[in-house]
Amino acid sequence: MPQIELVNITKSFGDKIVLKNINLQVEEGKLISLLGPSGCGKTTTLKIIAGLLTPDEGDVLFDGSSVLKVPVEKRGAVIVFQDYLLFPHLSVFENVEFGLKMAKVDKEKRQEKVRAMLRLVEMEGYEEKYPHELSGGQKQRVALARALAVEPKVLLLDEPFSNLDTRLRESMRDFILEIQKKLNITTILVTHDKEEALMMSDRIALMLNGTIKQYGSPIELYERPVDEEVANFFGRRNYIKGRIEKGRF
Repeated sequence: MPQIELVNITKSFGDKIVLKNINLQVEEGKLISLLGPSGCGKTTTLKIIAGLLTPDEGDVLFDGSSVLKVPVEKRGAVIVFQDYLLFPHLSVFENVEFGLKMAKVDKEKRQEKVRAMLRLVEMEGYEEKYPHELSGGQKQRVALARALAVEPKVLLLDEPFSNLDTRLRESMRDFILEIQKKLNITTILVTHDKEEALMMSDRIALMLNGTIKQYGSPIELYERPVDEEVANFFGRRNYIKGRIEKGRF
């Protein structure tokens, strides 16, 4: 049974249809990418999984049960946004502690968990720093620690590397992959970067114009695209026109 399943999801904003009959299955412990150009519906899909948006039609299942009526804070999915959204008036320690505090976790357990998360993301020694004192990569690590502190079932990453320079982007990709494998946490990554998706993902859902054009392993999408549109997305190809008769080209 897949851990997360989207069933016939449709979503519109006004007269604009953003998602059209989206079906997706994500296995536990896997990292999948929602890959596609701007405006294809990637972030809308992510927000529907998290519970920040409600689909017009369709269902969202976690472990086989619908979560459409489950509130955001109890759904077990957390988003790390591309802008990190750290609280500027809170220290690094307080930012990571925030979700635990809202969940009314005992103070001693909160502090122990925060220290463990800061060790995990290699931010020990920064507890008393404030967001304006951190680099982009450090802010991202704090945002990741805050998300993981509440022990979510699913980690949702919305264009997490877009604000980083090339060198830092590459190191953070490796860092997040390492943590994802270490925790074996189901992760869904939104990206428009083909290289990023191909390098990081167990499976890729290529989204174009509000639909999932193809869902499979990186090598399947790259070497066996379902049509010319998918092939074009991954770069120029040589096309041979013809027809198949009796199983032969």
